[in-house]
Amino acid sequence: MGEEGTEGTVHLLCLAASSGVPLFCRSSRGGAPARQQLPFSVIGSLNGVHMFGQNLEVQLSSAKTEDTTVVWKSFHDSITLIVLSSEEGTSELRLERLLQMVFGAMVLLVGLEELTNIRNVERLKKELRASYRLIDSFLGDSELIGDLTQCVDCVVPPEGSLLQEALSGFAEAAGTAFVSLVVSGRVVAATESWWRLGMPEAVLLPWLVGSLPPQAARDYPVYLPHGSPTVPHRLLTLTLLPGLELCLLCGPRPPLSQLDAQLLERWWQPLLDPLRACLPLGSRALPAGFPLHTDILGLLLLHLELKRCLFTVEPSGDKEPSSEQRRRLFRSFYTLVTATHFAPEPGQPEEKAEEVVHQAQVPRACYLVLGAEEPGTGWRLVALQLGPRRLLLLLSAQSPTHGLRGLATHTLHALTPLL
Repeated sequence: MGEEGTEGTVHLLCLAASSGVPLFCRSSRGGAPARQQLPFSVIGSLNGVHMFGQNLEVQLSSAKTEDTTVVWKSFHDSITLIVLSSEEGTSELRLERLLQMVFGAMVLLVGLEELTNIRNVERLKKELRASYRLIDSFLGDSELIGDLTQCVDCVVPPEGSLLQEALSGFAEAAGTAFVSLVVSGRVVAATESWWRLGMPEAVLLPWLVGSLPPQAARDYPVYLPHGSPTVPHRLLTLTLLPGLELCLLCGPRPPLSQLDAQLLERWWQPLLDPLRACLPLGSRALPAGFPLHTDILGLLLLHLELKRCLFTVEPSGDKEPSSEQRRRLFRSFYTLVTATHFAPEPGQPEEKAEEVVHQAQVPRACYLVLGAEEPGTGWRLVALQLGPRRLLLLLSAQSPTHGLRGLATHTLHALTPLL
């Protein structure tokens, strides 16, 4: 399994499907934004071969060369997205989900009507610039993983019930049912209505908040790709502490001015210490002192029905591999087990009839040893699925392979009350 992201280049192209006019091109190299653009002749060829297939009623979805994977996807017969990746170990599943998130981001900030009924290409190009920051964050080396798992990145606060109670009270006082507390793009707590948001907005909204530059308050127009793609809502954000934001999704009311300092102090001043305890959770996800085995270098816990996940690569952060490497390993391993070993996730478009027939033979656990040239060397990756939960662990070389399933099972049982 290659380490996805190793100094590879990713090019993302967006074109008007009917005319083939490029709307934008975004690129990244080694996880960082890149200025390198594809020649127009290459863009034309990539779109041309896709259109040629469509005219013959052939759907071209992906292709591979010696060092590059290309994925095409059309949306509403109006927008064509093309992604090329030369990252080592990249997969079609990863790129397909990337394109779904990119289109979701476009709808979130521009609205579906503008994308399906293109009247003025130049105006649409200008409007789409508002989505560049969010789209670039998908192409970069993000600390989040919801773009791939299509589950909301969450953290577990030490005093969750107190925060939940305050959140519900504040939501009622503010006059909206959709409220969440977000730290570094991850949801700390949310009202029931917020949790019922559909995909992809449930992932996109906190990700958007985490990608924006710090601001004391915002009143941001957004469309909900699943729930309200043509009628805009307002996303209000209020910074409680640096990096910790209160997010409200609402209609024309309340005005931002109504959410004054007095209202915030009433609900949140008494909880200053529990709020401060949330700040380090951005990268840690789990409360301080949560017992994890010393061999664990990172974990990804998914609840496939609730569509939420906990992800951290912070345990034993002083050991190799680096945080960036760990995140790449998790992305590659998640893609491998999702596409190859485990049953398709509920509601995923990849689900095929013949795969469902063989679910009885689907494995419940699998593991991988990396760089094991000698016994006792090489990092271990193990995946375990029990009911709606799937756990992926990255373990140090000292962890014996015969004990991987037992360690994963014990860890999953310990984490189950949290998610």
